[in-house]
Amino acid sequence: MKQYLKNTFDGIFTVLVGMKVTFKHLFTPAVTIQYPDVKVKLPERVRNRLYVNMDDCIGCDQCSRACPVSCIEIETVKSIPGEDLGITSNGKKKALWVTKFNIDIAKCCYCQLCVFPCPTECIYMTDVYEFAEYERSNFLYKFATLTDEEAVQKKINYEKLQAEKAAAAAKPKPETPAQTENKPE
Repeated sequence: MKQYLKNTFDGIFTVLVGMKVTFKHLFTPAVTIQYPDVKVKLPERVRNRLYVNMDDCIGCDQCSRACPVSCIEIETVKSIPGEDLGITSNGKKKALWVTKFNIDIAKCCYCQLCVFPCPTECIYMTDVYEFAEYERSNFLYKFATLTDEEAVQKKINYEKLQAEKAAAAAKPKPETPAQTENKPE
């Protein structure tokens, strides 16, 4: 009988020790956030999704070279004479068409190393932190404003210009009258 009472007392004591934490939280206000409707206020320097303002991008490839995981892909084509690409918001003149600017967010380590070398400050971290996807291919964000057809056309135009320059350089120059007089016979 003595062992029976000791076991009963030990059982009740164990339950009371375990319930001590429950009783403490029973009378404190809840701090649960109703997540989809109410969102946590993020710290000021938080690092989340990357965004590129293509109106300010000059295609310098600095961000791609600074990225430690190579998640940024940039392809550019020089503009031909007579094309006006505009200027950036800080007054820098554009000279390159950005035909491809892809960021694979699935590879990104959110280190923010690509943000600092950008001379026009066109790439930056946003406060968007919810971007779950069902397919990994949906994590490839394409920022280039040119369509695929326009990008191909820009490449063709530049290659034509290069071919014309090469043909002009290979063509023999006509001799001037001064050169023909000084020529030994």
